[in-house]
Amino acid sequence: MSLKNLDYSVIYADEEIVVLNKKSGILIAADRYNPEAPRLDLLAEKEFGRLYAVHRIDKDTSGLIVYARTAEAQRNLSMQFEKREVSKVYHALVYGHPLWEDLTVDLPLLPDGDDRHRTVVDKRKGKPSTTIFKNLGSCGAYSWIEARPKTGRTHQIRVHLAANGLCIVCDPLYSGNQKPVRLSEIKRKWNGDEEEERPLLKRLALHAYSIEFAHPKTGEKVKFTAPYPKDMDATRKQLAKIFGVNPIVEE
Repeated sequence: MSLKNLDYSVIYADEEIVVLNKKSGILIAADRYNPEAPRLDLLAEKEFGRLYAVHRIDKDTSGLIVYARTAEAQRNLSMQFEKREVSKVYHALVYGHPLWEDLTVDLPLLPDGDDRHRTVVDKRKGKPSTTIFKNLGSCGAYSWIEARPKTGRTHQIRVHLAANGLCIVCDPLYSGNQKPVRLSEIKRKWNGDEEEERPLLKRLALHAYSIEFAHPKTGEKVKFTAPYPKDMDATRKQLAKIFGVNPIVEE
């Protein structure tokens, strides 16, 4: 009996594909800036054998990642991503309250555009990038946002939000505010010990929530959803209890 893996959980696996729910802070493939960092593909290969990357999500983002298990499946899935036939939904907790319900952002992005390796908006050299945002509701100092990226640029959601004056909670690159989410600051009658209090959430509050694509073997549409990690889910439950806003509609 193998020990439960804390870096990822398996959402689905068959002969062609593996769908994993990864924790925040783990790379999905080799990174030229951080060659020693733990990598999801190498960890999961111990369980599944050779895996082929077909898309990426940021190291600090938690949630869904799909790998192909054959070269043929990789070709098929890579083509779907290239043709923008894959539907991806992310959830983010941001500071502040957007004044819009829906927002489409079309801003060209240039990855590695400054000395901190950040992606920048660059109307001359940037690649076309589109994200559709939906405001899922405000709770106290925060709001839940749904993001549907139509392109797959590095840090796209984070940069498109920042360009519209919104920062994701605890974003180390695009937010000046690194303050973790604490229950003592959102609950009126909180009786704990501030010295002992552990934050509800102290990392980038961005989660790859669902993905839909055509199965590379059968061609049938498949959709997968990744539960929030414990820290983000604890935050969701507390904010829902206090403010009555829940980003997850139970089906």
